[in-house]
Amino acid sequence: MKNLFLFFAIASVVLSTNAQLKTESNTSVIVNKELEADLVVCGGGLSGVCAAVSAARHGAKVILIQDRPVLGGNASSEMRMGIVGVKNDDSQETGILEEMQLRNFRYNPLQRYTLWDDVIYSTVVSEKNIKLLLNTSVQDVVMSGERISAVKCWNTNAYTKYTIKGRMFIDCTGDGILRLSGAKYRWGREAKTEFNESYVDITTPDAKTMGNSILLQLRKTTENHPFKAPEWAYHFTEDDFNYSKDKSTIPGVKFNYKKPYPKDNNFWWIEFGGNINTIFDANDIQYELKRIAYGVWEYMKNHPDGRCRNYDLDWIGSLPGKRENVRYVGPHILTQDDVLNGGHFDDVVAYGGWTLDNHDPEAFHKKGIISVEFVAPKLYGIPFDCLYSVNVPNLMFAGRDISTSHMAFSSTRVMATCALLGQAAGTGAALALEKNITPAQVRKDYISQLQAELEDDDVLLPHRWRKPSPLTMSARMEDSLQVLRNGIDRRWEEADNGIWVAPGAETVTYTWKKPVELTGARLIFDSNLKTRSKRMRKLEATTERAELPPMMAKSFRLEARVGGKWQTVYTDEENYLRLRKVTFGKVKADALRLVVTSTWGAPHAHIFAFDAL
Repeated sequence: MKNLFLFFAIASVVLSTNAQLKTESNTSVIVNKELEADLVVCGGGLSGVCAAVSAARHGAKVILIQDRPVLGGNASSEMRMGIVGVKNDDSQETGILEEMQLRNFRYNPLQRYTLWDDVIYSTVVSEKNIKLLLNTSVQDVVMSGERISAVKCWNTNAYTKYTIKGRMFIDCTGDGILRLSGAKYRWGREAKTEFNESYVDITTPDAKTMGNSILLQLRKTTENHPFKAPEWAYHFTEDDFNYSKDKSTIPGVKFNYKKPYPKDNNFWWIEFGGNINTIFDANDIQYELKRIAYGVWEYMKNHPDGRCRNYDLDWIGSLPGKRENVRYVGPHILTQDDVLNGGHFDDVVAYGGWTLDNHDPEAFHKKGIISVEFVAPKLYGIPFDCLYSVNVPNLMFAGRDISTSHMAFSSTRVMATCALLGQAAGTGAALALEKNITPAQVRKDYISQLQAELEDDDVLLPHRWRKPSPLTMSARMEDSLQVLRNGIDRRWEEADNGIWVAPGAETVTYTWKKPVELTGARLIFDSNLKTRSKRMRKLEATTERAELPPMMAKSFRLEARVGGKWQTVYTDEENYLRLRKVTFGKVKADALRLVVTSTWGAPHAHIFAFDAL
């Protein structure tokens, strides 16, 4: 009946809309619309998605603007770059990024890129506080004094001009379009002397950057077919890849070269554009990358050593993935030394752990070394002071355009780090909006609250641990359960930091001397934080199905003891997430217990945290 009512409601709207024949005298070619929200997030890559979702979950009304038909940016089906970040298992990124990756395993087990797009899409549209505008590009900024009051946008599909007002704005575009506000920014490489960065090898600052890349995806095959590139493509010979490699071994330093082999199916080195303008010259860069990509595949596929005999070209990117152009200026500019010293900041809100991976601007067209990686700590802190503008009070940023030097940027730019930056910026923006203050005031007066909210949302912050809830700390429990309230929600430096329970046979019970008021619980299940364990496959054409971590709880219930009797207050029959924040009707109880009833395949479930709320 409900569906029938919905059908008639939609039909009546269509009839009323199309009741009159449209002509040039009674219709417009272009529609003008005004929208308003607390927070406007520009850019729908992983940083923008995480910013929008985190802000919405903390109560802000959000409009998310994305200039492409899909979300995900460099991680989407349009570009298919791997999501990388820290390089060790202990420090793997969690929060909203881990949530999306687990959702991908649940709903996209064959790991098809177009379905991954919709996993990200589902994460956004499921939030009632977010309005999503796809195919919409920011064209201008409206200022009110030194603050941004609105952005003007164009939607290609709907032929609609938008004026979108907001109280706070976050630029997650990577290209820094909100520089139209007059916000201070940098573009290019600093000289060695500016920050005394030892890995910098230039004495004069310049506007050169890392380039853009187009990727290839290969398919394994049992047949061998030669490949001919289009006439407009490059046609490479052995000489194009014939160069000597630096055989010196320097501890903590890795030299990277072009790798025209199918191993790992990783073609990041098909890169170009660092010597020109990666925004204004985007069309020329795209054409040049296509010429390179087809030429590379022709060279590899037809090579006499047969290196690609068992591969066909399955997909080639059309839209280049960008690495670098704009970096806003915040109250702090992150530098090489900040990274190497571990980023011990009082206002830490995110972290990185990728190498200082500096690509040569010549990129593909350079013979020899095209990038140099310098080892970074397993994780280093990134401060809130890198996420908001030094001169536009209501402008924040996350992703590739945060406040760093070029050398520090070579580590912070990767997508898992960008996702954490987005979550930090979104949570910080929501707090600023709630208090009706600027990000700078959040930094001054509420940074501890912001950090606690991020940790509660399953974001690891370096050099500190989460504080469990007061109810958890006041509860009595068995000695074997004490580890659940150490605030370390993951394995760390060979310590397990969790407990194992047999489904249906063992419970996790907290008791109190007197009845306490309970409204929910916070749970962290083990989702297997192993490096690369949840990355999208580079070979997409496979029938092998990804499986959710077998030790994660699939079904569980919470029971409260009221008046001496246990009663079920919450049940979940198909959990697939690591972080669960559950709520139930207020009860006064002297005990709360967690009962895991099944896992995703393992004989025991592994639990890192169980907080009573």
